[in-house]
Amino acid sequence: MTRWCLVLLVVAGAVGCPKRLGPSSGGQRVIRLLSDTPERETTTLTELRSDLEIDTRDFDRTPHVVATGETPLFSSDGVDVRLYGDEACTKGFFVDNLIFLEVLGSDGKVLRSAVIGSSDPVSQGKETIDNLGRRAFSFEPGELNLASLLPERGSFRLRATVLDYYGVGKVSDVFLRVEARASSADELQQH
Repeated sequence: MTRWCLVLLVVAGAVGCPKRLGPSSGGQRVIRLLSDTPERETTTLTELRSDLEIDTRDFDRTPHVVATGETPLFSSDGVDVRLYGDEACTKGFFVDNLIFLEVLGSDGKVLRSAVIGSSDPVSQGKETIDNLGRRAFSFEPGELNLASLLPERGSFRLRATVLDYYGVGKVSDVFLRVEARASSADELQQH
């Protein structure tokens, strides 16, 4: 009977558990969120995100999907989560027009959302989605900290959808750096 329990546990672990990020060296992890997607004309992008609407008078109000990405499950307990354009976390990133970020609970349910980039206001149903950071196409390395968007406890995933509504759409590589927050004593020592 014991052998059967062990076999069931091994099989259940192999097929039933979603991938989670484990600890890494140096107290930080780097996770790819989006891969570089070359510039394409909006009219050639056939997939739409019809649950969203861009508040524009001059262009298509339903955004076109340029690219998507999703992280494995991870936790944000006491960490900062910043965006970069390379795995070494030395470059910034570029997006035309915007990244629609959704925070998904471990059950797959959307907990929160935000937009990053240069866009007219974005709404989902009757709710206007908050813009995270400044309205721009280019962002400096680490400029955007997602910590305020993320749950304080528990595991979650981030889903990113790059959207465009006029001209051309593209995105550079985008990585998350997850690292322990600096304490106020650490910040004082740096100054």
